[in-house]
Amino acid sequence: MSVAIFLLFGAAIGAFQGYWVAYLKIPAFIVTLAGMLIFRGLTFVLLQGESVGPFPVGFQKISSGFIPDIFHFPGFHLTTILIGVLLSVVLIVLDLRARRNQQKYGFEVTPFYLFVVKNVLITGAVLGLCYLMASYKGLPNVLVLLFVLITGYAFVTSQSVVGRRIYAMGGNEKAAKLSGVNTPRLLFYTFVNMGILAALAGIIVAARLNSSTPNAGDGMELDVIAACFIGGASASGGIGTVIGAVVGAFMIGVLNNGMSIVGLGIDWQKVVKGTVLLVAVLFDVYNKNKSV
Repeated sequence: MSVAIFLLFGAAIGAFQGYWVAYLKIPAFIVTLAGMLIFRGLTFVLLQGESVGPFPVGFQKISSGFIPDIFHFPGFHLTTILIGVLLSVVLIVLDLRARRNQQKYGFEVTPFYLFVVKNVLITGAVLGLCYLMASYKGLPNVLVLLFVLITGYAFVTSQSVVGRRIYAMGGNEKAAKLSGVNTPRLLFYTFVNMGILAALAGIIVAARLNSSTPNAGDGMELDVIAACFIGGASASGGIGTVIGAVVGAFMIGVLNNGMSIVGLGIDWQKVVKGTVLLVAVLFDVYNKNKSV
C-alpha cells in the first residue's frame, strides 16, 4: 500500500512539472532544476535533517531480496537456471524472427555464422550470469524489476505508436504537432511517467539503504545525464534507446566503483565524471555535424 502511495505521489510531482513545461511553455531545464531545489528543500523540512528508519523487512526485500525457488533444491537455485534457459530461448527466437523478416523484405543480413556466434555468446552470458546467481541465492528482486522495465519500455519506444510519437516530438516538436500529434498532452503524460519512475527509483534506494535521509540521491542527476549521453542519447532530442541508456548507466556504475576501489578522492571523482559527460556530449555534437 505504501509503495502505491509513493508511486502516485511521484506521478503527481511529474504532473506538476509537466504542466509547467507542456502547457505554460516554460523550458524543461528550468522547471526540473527548480523542482529539484523545491523538493530537496521540502525533504529537509519534512525530515528535519534526520534519517528515518529502519523499514519493515518486506520493504527492504524490494532491493535486497531474492526471488523464491519453487523447486526448493538445497544449495542451488533451480528457478534462476530455468528463467535463464527460458530467457535464452526467447532471445534466440526473437533474433531469428527479426532475421527472417529482414530476408523476407530483401534487406541485407549478417552471415549465418556470425548470427550463430552472436547468439551463442549472448546465451552463454545469460546462462553464466544465472549460474552464478543460482550458486548464491538466485536472482535479486531488483534485477527482475529492472528486466521488466527494460523490456516494457524498449517495446513501447520501438514498437508502439506512442513511442514513435515521443521520438518525433523529441526530434522536432513543431513538425510532430503539424503531423497531428497532440504534443502538449503527450509531453505532459511523459513527465507523469518519469515522475512514477523517479518515485520507484527512490523506493529502491530507500529500501537498499534501509533509511530515508535528506541527502539520499544527491549528485545522482549528473550520473543519470552522463549515462544517457554515453548510451547514445542526443542533446538535440529524438535519438537514443532504452537499452543504450541502461548500458550507459552500467558504464557509469563501473566507473564509480572503479574509482572507489582505487581510492580516488570524491573531488577527483567529480572531475572525472564531468570530463566523461563533456566528452560524451562532444561526441554527439560531432556525429550530428558530420551527418549534416
